[in-house]
Amino acid sequence: LGSSPVTIVVTPEADTWDIDTSPCPARGHFVDWDKMPEAPAPLPRDVLGRPPKELKRLAREGCWAGSHAGRARLYPRLIQQVSCRLVTPDAPVYRDVAARLFGKPSVSSHPLPEFLEGCPVPTYCLSPHGVTALKKILICVGALFPDITHSPLLPALAALLLHYSQDEAQCFESLSRLIASNAPHAAYIDQSFLAHQASCMTFGDLANKHCPAAHRLIAGAADNVLEVYSEWLWWLFPGLPFAYAVRVLDVFLLEGQKVLYRIALALLKLFRLSLGPAGPQGPDIKAELRAFVGNIAQHVTADRLLERAFGIRLFSRKEIWLLQMANRKALVERGITVVQRRPSFHLAVDMQKFSSSTVTAQEMRLVWSWIPERFSLFPPLLLFSTSRDGCSLQRFYTCCEGYEPTVLLIKTTEGEVCGAFLSSDWSERKKSGATSAFFGTGECFVFTVRPEAERYEWVLIKKPELAKAVPRSRQRSPSPAPESPPGSSRDSSSPNHLAVPSAHRRDRLSPFLAVRHFLLPSKTASMFMSGSRDGIVIGKG
Repeated sequence: LGSSPVTIVVTPEADTWDIDTSPCPARGHFVDWDKMPEAPAPLPRDVLGRPPKELKRLAREGCWAGSHAGRARLYPRLIQQVSCRLVTPDAPVYRDVAARLFGKPSVSSHPLPEFLEGCPVPTYCLSPHGVTALKKILICVGALFPDITHSPLLPALAALLLHYSQDEAQCFESLSRLIASNAPHAAYIDQSFLAHQASCMTFGDLANKHCPAAHRLIAGAADNVLEVYSEWLWWLFPGLPFAYAVRVLDVFLLEGQKVLYRIALALLKLFRLSLGPAGPQGPDIKAELRAFVGNIAQHVTADRLLERAFGIRLFSRKEIWLLQMANRKALVERGITVVQRRPSFHLAVDMQKFSSSTVTAQEMRLVWSWIPERFSLFPPLLLFSTSRDGCSLQRFYTCCEGYEPTVLLIKTTEGEVCGAFLSSDWSERKKSGATSAFFGTGECFVFTVRPEAERYEWVLIKKPELAKAVPRSRQRSPSPAPESPPGSSRDSSSPNHLAVPSAHRRDRLSPFLAVRHFLLPSKTASMFMSGSRDGIVIGKG
């Protein structure tokens, strides 16, 4: 059942669909029960009265995974608790608009909304009558939410909710509340190409940090890493079979978009494990990922998939939101607009035009895949080279000041190559006067390219629970190698961590985002890079 195929309808903007306006009397009326997996288990009686935190735990554990009737009762109540805009179209509005749009005759013809152009419209286990209802709902969404210009997730959510809705109006109201959600840092549905592309870049950033083995594999196999990650939402909807998709929906309704990042990261990790040492079987890594997701039942159960997903230690919802806003800003700088439906140019940097005596174009492409997505949109600009500018450290500072971030590449006389990604301007070193000071953010990392490619990043990326940052004091650290206080992020047991000290304080963001890139109102301890007349220090110890 888990690996049963998912029916997808892709309809161009000009197509028209016949719309049946007959009413739907009861739950399950839209479903082809021959396609639905069996779920005879009842919903425990006291579930609906549980507090939100308890409901999240139960959803992750699959408390109502075996009850179609339980989902039909639970979904509308969960969605009613979603905070949304004051004026949000509801069921009566849908009935009125549907009657006006489709008229009195039993059949009329209407095109799909433009925001669905090129987007898959999965039908899962819907009957022909359910598919007709899905079309009506999407058309009414287009009429009542004209600001939506691109939303790949929306049709899949509508189809899944319709399986458990009493009628079209109830399904529309549930979908409408998710669209109009105004919960802080907890958007449910991206509604423009700009927002969707920013979420793709954010997933790329998260994959870079949490799935380094898979990321390295994709960077080596694909010319455009972002193009691969732009399909991350497709892996879930409609990529996953129905039995898995509804389990994702169970937790998504309670926890928002962060859940989708978790599941997609877990799929990426499992994909890498499934390949083994041999690596990809062919040249099309995107096709292999799609095939793996479609056959996920052969690799892992839905319970195990969620267990792996929630075992990934992500940053807080607010920090992920800030990262997404920073990616959005970078896209705007590249000319992407809110009303745009498709990119007007290729977003990836062409590394084949890159020339260097330190690294090859292929090596630079790998380094470029490691840096945050919002910066990798732009081509590299050479600021300093010893072959051109000499070996003066002061000259190095002069050439690099005023630019952030920067990538430092170093080649030894033995041909080894290493370097660092530096998130802050080197002019920050002057703010403490003659005293050596640390600055920078948790996005800094060091790396090797030859003889082996490896990245060494901040320990808190793997263990965010250690992030207990405090505000910066006016007096900067006087030493380029301060001792780690108790409870610091130093982790000598792991060789792939860049250790920095941090003190305990729960009410602050981690230094990962404690920079003006994110326009935060306060600063937190940032001790990642330092520069003086004698040399530079990146990391700690």
